[in-house]
Amino acid sequence: MTPAQGVPTVPANNKLPIAPLGRQRSLRESVTESLRAAIIAGTLEEGTMYSAPALGAAFGVSATPVREAMMDLTREGLVETVKNKGFRVTSMSDRELDEITQIRLLIEPPVMADVAGAVPPSGIAVLRSLADNIVESAREGDLAGYLAADRDFHAELLRYSGNNQLVELATSLRTRTRMYGLKTLSESNRLADSALEHHELLDLVEAGEGAAAQEFMRRHIGHARGLWATGENEEAPPEEQQT
Repeated sequence: MTPAQGVPTVPANNKLPIAPLGRQRSLRESVTESLRAAIIAGTLEEGTMYSAPALGAAFGVSATPVREAMMDLTREGLVETVKNKGFRVTSMSDRELDEITQIRLLIEPPVMADVAGAVPPSGIAVLRSLADNIVESAREGDLAGYLAADRDFHAELLRYSGNNQLVELATSLRTRTRMYGLKTLSESNRLADSALEHHELLDLVEAGEGAAAQEFMRRHIGHARGLWATGENEEAPPEEQQT
């Protein structure tokens, strides 16, 4: 395999920074979640070409489920296929990430005001369990589990808006966001503290405190471009930086 000119590539061996997979999900789902987390957290680097055989060797599986997972991630915009070469992780500029954050700030916080007090006890119980999964994954340093649980929590909460298109859009934007600070936070044992925010948000929703839940969600999204993006405290949200 000849690397594309000017594009960094990884040899087809198993020396990649990826842990072997567990078997609690289907193989394809496990590969997809692990690759998605590695891209979002920056373990698999932007602009770098990866081959299915090399990734399969790192996971301890054949190349087939890796190819299947990469096709899923191609549809999500996280990688692109390079014919006869492999898959290249797509790059995201700071401007693109700021734009994603701006869109999320427009649509997600107002929904928190709408759903506050409207989630039934059974729904709160489900959301509590998902929030627990986020915290547990953070404490265990399981970034793939953390990101999957985080996605599921927010999607489930947004479903109480009754707007399926909004849920799909918000989930897609969340998936495209790069959060390279997560690994640093995890290694410094700060990610678990940050993960507890999901319970705080849920407390406000359960209590019917719409205005407070809306403001809390604004700060929570701000972490995507600050604390979770860099491991450092975030600056003001993009719209507050404008003069």
